[in-house]
Amino acid sequence: MDPKTTKMPKVAKVKNKAPAEIQITAEQLLREAKERDLEILPPPPKQKISDPEELREYQHRKRKAFEDNIRKNRLVIGNWLKYAQWEESQKQVQRARSIYERALDVDHRNVTLWLKYTEMEMRNRQVNHARNLWDRAVTILPRVSQFWYKYTYMEEMLENVAGARQVFERWMEWQPDEQAWQTYINFELRYKELDRARQIYERFVMVHPDVKHWIKYAKFEENHGFINSARKIFERAVEFFGDEELDERLFIAFAKFEENQKEHDRARVIYKYALDHIPKDRNKELYKAYTIHEKKYGDRSGIEDVIVNKRKYMYEQEVIENPTNYDAWFDYIRLVENDGNVDDIRDTYERAIANVPPSKEKQFWRRYIYLWINYALYEELEVEDIERARQVYKTCLELIPHKIFTFSKIWLMYAQLEVRCKNLKQARKTLGMALGICPRDKLYRGYIDLEIQLREFDRCRILYQKFLEYGPENCVTWIKFAELETLLGDIDRARAIYEIAVGQPRLDMPELLWKSYIDFEVAQSETDKARQLYERLLERTVHVKVWLSYAKFELNAENPDNINTELARRVYERANESLKSAGEKESRVLLLEAWKEFETEINDKEKLEKVLTKMPRRVKKRQKIISEAGIEEGWEEVFDYIFPEDEMVRPNLKLLAAAKNWRKKQVVPDNSETENNDEQDKNTENTQEKDSSNESSVNEES
Repeated sequence: MDPKTTKMPKVAKVKNKAPAEIQITAEQLLREAKERDLEILPPPPKQKISDPEELREYQHRKRKAFEDNIRKNRLVIGNWLKYAQWEESQKQVQRARSIYERALDVDHRNVTLWLKYTEMEMRNRQVNHARNLWDRAVTILPRVSQFWYKYTYMEEMLENVAGARQVFERWMEWQPDEQAWQTYINFELRYKELDRARQIYERFVMVHPDVKHWIKYAKFEENHGFINSARKIFERAVEFFGDEELDERLFIAFAKFEENQKEHDRARVIYKYALDHIPKDRNKELYKAYTIHEKKYGDRSGIEDVIVNKRKYMYEQEVIENPTNYDAWFDYIRLVENDGNVDDIRDTYERAIANVPPSKEKQFWRRYIYLWINYALYEELEVEDIERARQVYKTCLELIPHKIFTFSKIWLMYAQLEVRCKNLKQARKTLGMALGICPRDKLYRGYIDLEIQLREFDRCRILYQKFLEYGPENCVTWIKFAELETLLGDIDRARAIYEIAVGQPRLDMPELLWKSYIDFEVAQSETDKARQLYERLLERTVHVKVWLSYAKFELNAENPDNINTELARRVYERANESLKSAGEKESRVLLLEAWKEFETEINDKEKLEKVLTKMPRRVKKRQKIISEAGIEEGWEEVFDYIFPEDEMVRPNLKLLAAAKNWRKKQVVPDNSETENNDEQDKNTENTQEKDSSNESSVNEES
């Protein structure tokens, strides 16, 4: 193609690119378009026809248009209906009937088509035609209730009662829904045909055996004054549904019927029968109605029974929702036990203990085990069935996972049961098996207490030996063992036990053991041995309480020369020196306070003045707060104690300052000595400044 002959298209150029004065948004365009669609157009002008020829032409044109529409889509029933209605408006009923028949050939199951057809016949008072149409409609579509309703209504309006009843009977053969039966019953009641209505009700409750229909039937009889018939209907309904399909609505209606007839005893019997036979999860409203009835017409015992039953229902709901809610089981069992029915109580206990905790952690079993304990105690004390109680204990012990945890209380209670049954061999066997499977401190103590009560002291010694082999660090066990030997009069054996105990490398409460040992020697009037024990204890610890106890012991000890005061004072002096060397300031304060009280009671002013000179001053200081990461977080105020004895040891700061000034005036021979002396002077100066700053920040307190 030659580029010279090719013509390029012209591009339109915008002459004015300035914005329009009136801006129109897209929203405004849409709104205007919508308003234009919603504009009400004026109706077309009415066409007035005054000439028969013009009328025929108009009818011919309309019929042609309708026929064309039907020919295009004959399945659109709306076109047929419009065509038939137009012919009816033209008083051409025969033509309209023909159109409806043609439409029925197209779709004979269209409900609207049948309704419009019959309504046209009834408007034009063509009763026989309408009756024939209804007959055809209910024959072809018998499950369309609307046809039957309109058919019966037309016959009743025509006062053809027999014909309407005949239509109803044809309808009932198809077993329609309950509203159709109720319509038939109301039809008979309008004409006072009670017997016929009763017969219809009989058929109705058999076709639709629902509780509400039986209740309607009974109320029908009650409203018309047939009380005995109503009662028989209720009784028949109870028999009809049987024990498996009982409904609380039926019994509530039955009881209220008897209540209306002032038959309160009958109503109470009905309520109780229903509560006994209907499951607990389906009688909530029944309990409520029963409670209201008893509050209105019952006595005190009846009201209590209702409340108890209601609480039983509440607990039953709780344990159904959460079977491991053992607190609810306890309350439920306690409520059932008040009734005194052994079978119900046992059944409740069995249901409760069947809910084993799902977890193998002891905390989830603590409440559960008490269900077994209460069960066993109930069988033993209330029912007095020892064999069953023994079986409960055995089953519980088989259930507990002893390798993970155990419950000493169960073993001990089982053994005590055997003791009460005078079966000592079985009791010892049980406790021995417990110690072999899962040894515990509580089991050992319980077994030892049992043997002590039986006065079997040799067995107690053996058990204590086993107990100490199991837990040699348990100080209470050593103390109890020694106390047992003391009670038996074997002092040397008790002392030997104490000696072995204090020689153990590990003890849980050594202070308790030493105190017991010392009290033992004091009780035996062995002052020297008790003093030796204090000395041995002070070799291990310098705790202030030990010193105070030692001083009190020396003060109250029996000495031939009556030197208790001097010995106690000597203990205080030793304690002060020991705590001073250990740096225990607060312990020293406690000791000096006790020493001061001691000297005050002795009333020795000279010694008291000496103690007062040792009393410290409490001062307030500031110190840095250092976190675990070594970061300074600020300052805090703390209390400290300054003892006069410690101040005497500290060097005189003024003397150091004078020595420093003198040193500065001396001639330094060489640089090395100068540097060393300067470093010493610097350290001395820092020490002096630090002490002076501390002294300036100290606030003395009384």
